[in-house]
Amino acid sequence: MSRDERSVPRTMASQHPDHVSPPPWSREPMISGVDEVVEVYWAYAEYGTDEVMWDAEGKDIDPNVVRKLLTSYPEFFKTKRLGREVYLTFRLPNPSIEVVERKVFLETLQSIPRHNDVAKAFYGDSDRPAVFEVILPFTTSHVELLRVGESYRKAVAAPLLERIDFQGTRLVDWVGDIEPEFVDVIPLVEDIDTVTNLERLLIKYAELVGPRYIRTFIARSDPAMNYGFVVAVLLAKYGLWACRRASEQLGIPIFPIIGAGALPFRGHNSPDNVESLVEEYRGVYTVTIQSAFRYDYPIDQARSAISKLKSVLPRGEAKEVNRDLLLEVASKLVPAFQFSIESAARAINMIASHIPPRRARRQHIGLFGYSRTVGSIRLPRAIPFTASLYSIGMPPELIGLRAINSLSEEEFDFVLETHLNLRRDLEAVGRRVSWECISLINENSEAAKAVFGPEFVDRFVPKYLEDLSIVEEQLGLKTGPRTVSDRMYLNSVENVMIALLTGHDPVQELVRAASLRRSLG
Repeated sequence: MSRDERSVPRTMASQHPDHVSPPPWSREPMISGVDEVVEVYWAYAEYGTDEVMWDAEGKDIDPNVVRKLLTSYPEFFKTKRLGREVYLTFRLPNPSIEVVERKVFLETLQSIPRHNDVAKAFYGDSDRPAVFEVILPFTTSHVELLRVGESYRKAVAAPLLERIDFQGTRLVDWVGDIEPEFVDVIPLVEDIDTVTNLERLLIKYAELVGPRYIRTFIARSDPAMNYGFVVAVLLAKYGLWACRRASEQLGIPIFPIIGAGALPFRGHNSPDNVESLVEEYRGVYTVTIQSAFRYDYPIDQARSAISKLKSVLPRGEAKEVNRDLLLEVASKLVPAFQFSIESAARAINMIASHIPPRRARRQHIGLFGYSRTVGSIRLPRAIPFTASLYSIGMPPELIGLRAINSLSEEEFDFVLETHLNLRRDLEAVGRRVSWECISLINENSEAAKAVFGPEFVDRFVPKYLEDLSIVEEQLGLKTGPRTVSDRMYLNSVENVMIALLTGHDPVQELVRAASLRRSLG
């Protein structure tokens, strides 16, 4: 079987640390580098995912992951061959963005032949490499994809043909062949300019490289943090449409991936929302199975949901999304969202300092959504960002939706027709809104200003109330608890707010609330 005939994974387990509970193979919720090899095996063998994203971006990774997998679990990997039935796909740092990680980019590429040597020794033949794909985050141009391929070819493969002594011995004669000869590069697109020009990017890349197929990764979590919930969904769906158009023009298959977390703000890919997910993102081939999906639901439920995703993806073809209307809607919704987020920056950072980490990683430097800078203020990564706002009863999905009122009838209809599950998603989110938390802030405004900052109290909260009002008026949705379970959840959220206002430790109640919503952030 050649790489061109490979099966396309439908489910990609990722290392996004949005879980609350300990994994079933550990007593602790914190996952260290040592644990990650075990986690990969569990993703394949116990949960049934057919791909794992091995993340070299922003954290230290085990340099011997393939060796440890094959030697620790030989019976499994004899049955499920790495690179044929199950896949390990490396996510690289982008040297253009993450300057500190530049050498990690190169080291990761250089490690790929070593992993394949180990796999070749284990399987006894080499008709196909075990590791052959890499993901480039923050991709903004086809040139960056070419750079990755050329970096591998010139820094890893080509040097083996160089002579290393006066007798004419080449490096390849001494250390053996390099496998693979080239790597396939998956662009991870995250910003509005790149996604709305994705069709052109893919066509330019394909015309220069001539691949038999392309896999494309469309971010869903960080665009929400940059542009707001609604625009992030519209953008992801435009990305799917762009992939379809590029595929039709090039005459080659393009297999889109959507990176979705468990909560609606970050993608709403959870075991209890599978059917809605595949309907929303028609045309997607692969979805990420993040940590909350796997560890905050019973393992049988998670396993069953993964099995269903593998059986139903892709659900039809991506539908057309009007680019001009998307940009018009974004021009109205994004400023309202960003104004509110900048007003809440100090408060979000403060609350995020109480969010317990779930995976050992280094500080991330990059786009607005990755430790972004707002004036002199930085915001946390998307998971603690989301967790912070949920933890005080103000879910981020609703932020900036007051701007719906400024949409034309055509634009509003476009949003409803394109974002199929908008009302359903916001109905679920609305039950997490705590009017009691808002009252506590307003009734204790001086104490709240001392804790959260005056911008949060004087600017963010009034605008959030406008957001809630417009959601109720324009979409007909009520916010606040509906069931006893909702009230139990909001009791914990309100206890978090009380602890923050009175200078007490909020972590216990914060974790309890996250457990009840089945995701940290």
